Parts: sequence; C-alpha cells; structure tokens
Amino acid sequence: MRCFRNGKEVSDIHVLDRAFHYGDGCFTTARIRNGLIEMQQRHFTRLGDSCSRLALKADLKHITQTLELLAQTQESINGTLKILISRGQGQRGYSLPDHPADVWVYYYPAQMLEFTHDSMTTGVLKQSLGLSMPALVGLKSLNRLEQVMLKTEADLHGWQEALVTDVQGAVVEGVSSNCFMRINDTWITPELRYNGVHGVMRAEILERMQQSSIVCEQRYVDMDEIRQIQSLFFCNALHPMKIAAELDQRQLEVQPCIDLFNVLQLNQIH
Repeated sequence: MRCFRNGKEVSDIHVLDRAFHYGDGCFTTARIRNGLIEMQQRHFTRLGDSCSRLALKADLKHITQTLELLAQTQESINGTLKILISRGQGQRGYSLPDHPADVWVYYYPAQMLEFTHDSMTTGVLKQSLGLSMPALVGLKSLNRLEQVMLKTEADLHGWQEALVTDVQGAVVEGVSSNCFMRINDTWITPELRYNGVHGVMRAEILERMQQSSIVCEQRYVDMDEIRQIQSLFFCNALHPMKIAAELDQRQLEVQPCIDLFNVLQLNQIH
C-alpha cells in the first residue's frame, strides 16, 4: 500500500487531523486499471457533491497529480484506490478551520480480474440503521461506525454481505453495498430517502437498466416484503453483482440475476 497527501507520498498523519478526531470528511473507493479509474466521472462527481455539502474546500486535481506520480515510479497501476478527503488539521472544538481540505489517495496494488457474478449465502441483520441528518443522506462520510457494527454481526454468521434495514422497518442496503431485489417479477432498489449511500455502481446499473428498457422501481421497501423477494444481489464499485443464492435459509432464484448481469454487460465497466 502507498499513501499520498495532496500529491506527495507520506507515511504518517498529523495528530490534530479532524478525520481522526471527528470523522470530518468523505471518501470513495474505486478500481484502477492500467492507470485509469473505472467510473471516474461518477466517483469525481460524488466527491464534488460531498465536498460541497460538507463545506470542504478540496482540490481534486491532487488525485490526478498522484496518478502521475505513481506512473513515474512503477510500470503498471492496477488495483484499488481509496480517495479520502479530510478537513485537515484543526484546533480543539467543532468550528471549521479556514484552510483547504487534504486529499488523501491510498493505492492498493492488485492483479486485475474481470468482473464476474458471484453467489453467496446471506440473511437479514438484526441491527438496524438510524435515520441520517437530511444534509448527510447518501454521502459516504468518514463516519462508518454503523457499518463496523453491522459487519461484525455479518461476520458472526459467516456472511460476506447481508441485508440491512432501518429503525422504521425499511430495507436500505447491504453492509458495504447497495442492493437490488426482484419482487413480483419486478426489479426494485430502495430509494434511500432517509439513509444509505448513493453508490456509483448502483447509479451505473440504474442507467444501464434504463437504456435497456428494464423497469426498476426506486421505492420504500417494507420489511414485510422481504419474504416476497424472489432474487437479490448486492453491488458496489469493486463488485458489480454479488448474488444471494440463499436468504435466511430460503433459496432464491439466481438465474434472473445472471441474465441481468449479461444483458447489462456488467463485466464491462469503464
């Protein structure tokens, strides 16, 4: 792993950095292939929107500078990037410091494999998400304690992913993914009205479904409808489709997910 701050390689973080003290910032995780970030425009647009809503003065050109530096020091750039925006150093207290935010880029080199559809066993977690402050709904902020707690529960069951509901009884997403489900032969993805992350792969899949004239409802999904789920898959920027073959010991239909994967050509993400 290599770490860069504002286009310069570093190996430490300042003790007064607000990312550490308050989780004051946002991030995105992306695949990078041959030096190119997959779905780059979606990632940059989301970062820009998050910075605007959080009043972070970030210069995203530092990301390009980092990639140029990486290209100078190694033959190929393949793997995962975590791009993190921190408010930077600040004194004690919540008031905002008056300086630009720091742009951190973490590079995790790895062999790049083609996207495929994976199947797994999963279930519904007992812990639930709270309702977010309206200004924070959809953002991938640095405050991920809910996901840490949810992942702990999922790991106890041996589930790679799991279906997560909120305190109002609505289906929201997976632990680290968005979700799509088929109910009454119709594809549905939760609308994420009060919580959840507006994922880049979710947006990519929705656009491709629209282009292919495949109906997908974005709506409130009540917990009572979980028993009606025929097919289910999870998605994020690193995995376009993780198919749930079994949900709480109930077999689901896998083939509709595979068919959708092929129609949308989710093995081709650029």
